[in-house]
Amino acid sequence: MKRCLVIHLGGENENFIAALGDRRAEVLWRGCDRDLERARALVRGHDGKVDAIGLDGIPTDLELGDAHRRYQPGCEVAAAAKRTPVVDGSGVCAGLERWSVVLADRAEPGIFSQKRVLMVPGINHVGLAQALGRLTPRVEYYDPEMFFGLPDVPGVGSKETLGTADAPTLEALKDAPLDKISPPAHADARRVTPHFRWADVIAGDAAAIRHFAPMDLRKKTVVVPCATREDADDFRTRGASILVTLMPSLEPGVAMARYSAALIEAVFVALRDDPSIPLTEDTYLNLMAEISWSPYIRYLQEEEEGINRFAFVIHPLDVGFVHKHPDFTWTKHLPDRVVEEVAAYLKPVYVGRISGGRSPATGQRIEGYLFALGSTPRQMMRHSARFTYDRLNEAAKMAERHGCRLMGLGAFTSVVGDAGETVAHEASIAITSGNSLTVAATLEAAKQAVVKMGATQLTQGRAMIIGATGSIGAVCSRLLAQAIYDVVLVSIEPEKLIDLKRTIERETPGTKVTIALRPRDLAADCDLVVTATSAFGQRILDISTCKPGAVICDVARPPDIGEREAALRPDVAVIESGEVLIPGDIDIGYDIGLPKGTAYACLAETALLAMEGRFESYTLGRNIDVERVKEIYRLFKKHEFQIAGLRSFGKVLTERDFAEKRRLAAELAADPERLARTRAEVSARIAEMPVEAKGVRGGNEIVERLTHVAERIPVLSHAVERLRVFASQEDYDAMEGSR
Repeated sequence: MKRCLVIHLGGENENFIAALGDRRAEVLWRGCDRDLERARALVRGHDGKVDAIGLDGIPTDLELGDAHRRYQPGCEVAAAAKRTPVVDGSGVCAGLERWSVVLADRAEPGIFSQKRVLMVPGINHVGLAQALGRLTPRVEYYDPEMFFGLPDVPGVGSKETLGTADAPTLEALKDAPLDKISPPAHADARRVTPHFRWADVIAGDAAAIRHFAPMDLRKKTVVVPCATREDADDFRTRGASILVTLMPSLEPGVAMARYSAALIEAVFVALRDDPSIPLTEDTYLNLMAEISWSPYIRYLQEEEEGINRFAFVIHPLDVGFVHKHPDFTWTKHLPDRVVEEVAAYLKPVYVGRISGGRSPATGQRIEGYLFALGSTPRQMMRHSARFTYDRLNEAAKMAERHGCRLMGLGAFTSVVGDAGETVAHEASIAITSGNSLTVAATLEAAKQAVVKMGATQLTQGRAMIIGATGSIGAVCSRLLAQAIYDVVLVSIEPEKLIDLKRTIERETPGTKVTIALRPRDLAADCDLVVTATSAFGQRILDISTCKPGAVICDVARPPDIGEREAALRPDVAVIESGEVLIPGDIDIGYDIGLPKGTAYACLAETALLAMEGRFESYTLGRNIDVERVKEIYRLFKKHEFQIAGLRSFGKVLTERDFAEKRRLAAELAADPERLARTRAEVSARIAEMPVEAKGVRGGNEIVERLTHVAERIPVLSHAVERLRVFASQEDYDAMEGSR
């Protein structure tokens, strides 16, 4: 059997068998207690008696960036051998590290993506730094602090400075004491920590990391070629989340690699078929191909293992949300218009963590991260779709850094441009608009509300969908037609209306489909009205025309129906689209405007997909797949998600509320004259109200803009005054269409 001597810096001695495929080699593991004279004596004593000698922690070569230097103290140790080849691991280290990072990323997708990586050190880990650099743009080096005591701040060891600092660094270290190149594992009480706080991933040598890293390594991933049980226990005690060892173990039945590249290279040298073959990169490459292994990935904190992570993007519905953010409370002293316009240019910010989610069916735990854009819906409409795409792409990178493999788009971010398709194409993680579950939850909430309003035959009656040709409206229309067989489709897109009508009649023969450009008086016969528009400054529905006891399910965010208008018809139930209870002890970690543990359906879809382990771009684009809506509803049931209490303008409607609405509706239905009088009175009061939708007063924004222009061009003043009158009229949507 072939034999190898491997000299390490500790004091332990042992013999064991290393396996390379079907071949075996005996390893003589000998410690020199950091004494180079003793190391030289071991080399001399085994020269010609073993097939290879490995120097673990005693390099003969130094490599950093593109620079190489011989390390004189290590070369002197190696020179003690006259017949047996001596290696230090540099022949295989870079290749094995690169290969291992790829395998680790395949085993745990996203484990390194967009992370902040700190190399401790970068010297002799060129392959590791290169491989990590392909998965994240943020790789920095602790070498300036470690070797020269420079300030410990991010940026000092950046990749940008490496090209000019690599050669001088190695020149200064080629004769340095061994303890400077390979420091002992015990902690250095003098250490400072800014760079380590910055990092998500700490990569390099286990001993160096233990020596220089602070005691607090919570949420960090440690990546090293090899680690002992003592190393793993130390990292666990400091709070590190994950330990990754990159080298193949070569010990049968042992997963975590205890031994470095020096041992592996020595085994390769000993087991090569022809000892006369030069030790080239190609020689090692062919030997590497014989190894079948996976990097060892170990969660050090039990409570963090097995969690599927997702992200979700929110944005302020109006400028008031900006004022409420703890970092921006001071903005309430500035003009709202200025705050709203400036906030739109901010980068996405992390605002909270969703914790406690667990499936009762499978036990799968989930964790979510909330990111916020600064743009209100009005700002998104004002800017190009590219403007929003760029900020969503930045949010996706932030999500990757937090270990998320799926990101959901909330509210207006899910409808801007092509409804997520471009973002999904450009992002490295899966994207979903959440609209499949939004549809399913909306219809479930609508069904519950209709029942609470007294309906007994759910397949009878009539339903209206306003915004029927939109992504959510279209699939709602098709599914409602399958349940009720009498639908009114309302949209300002006549060609799409005709196509949708034909689709429904083909899918559900016998269905009565009425199409219209405006709701007008058609709502008078509808038991259910679903609004799903992205219109601003338009009166979507005149509630005075609604049938007594009707249910209006407002899917849009911000809502289509104003609270003041809804209050004029207390017999009509205006509910928000189905909000969802995620199973588990949920803490959303940020005020999204809903009760504790309650989530919008689009957020819940993202959480549900993570719980199912479906890290895929599930719902994208404007054409929502009906079968996907049905599938997400089945998953909804499987993992025991629930529809939250039905809410109206932030208030949960109780059984008493529904009873009162049923009573008022019955009285109006029984008295046609009173109904006509009520409708006339409500219509008159609505006519006096400013036109509002999405919380934005129709026409005012345009008038205000033109007023500033008119101040400089007096001839426009008369036109602006006429426009001011026109903007207050109910036909504002005609002007909006020509804007």
